[in-house]
This record gives sequence, C-alpha cells and structure tokens, in this order.
Amino acid sequence: MPKIKTHSGAKKRFNVTKSGKIKRAFAYKSHILNKKTTKRKRRLRKTGYVDESNAPNIRLLIPYK
Repeated sequence: MPKIKTHSGAKKRFNVTKSGKIKRAFAYKSHILNKKTTKRKRRLRKTGYVDESNAPNIRLLIPYK
C-alpha cells in the first residue's frame, strides 16, 4: 500500500485527542476585533471539537495524526 499524503492545511488546524475526538480552533478571532464583545472573544479563545458528522472527512485528511 502506498502512503497517503496528509493535507497540509488540515495538519495545521486539527489535532486528535487520546479519546479520538478531533480538536479545532474557533473562527472569527483574527481581525475586526473592535466590534466583538470581550465575552465573545474570550469564548473564541477556547478549543472546540469537530462535529461527529464531519469527523470522518477530517480523518481522511490527517491519516497519521
């Protein structure tokens, strides 16, 4: 079997936890931060998890993580 190429954009954005969930960051935190409330920006700092319906597609992109 040949090796599978890892998607270079996905490898920078996703990590797999010990339990097998895929961790991700929240969007909308890079610019235009003046109009966003402090509470909203604080929530965006935390990590989220990829939805179970999208997880199989992400796993194909990061096969060796």
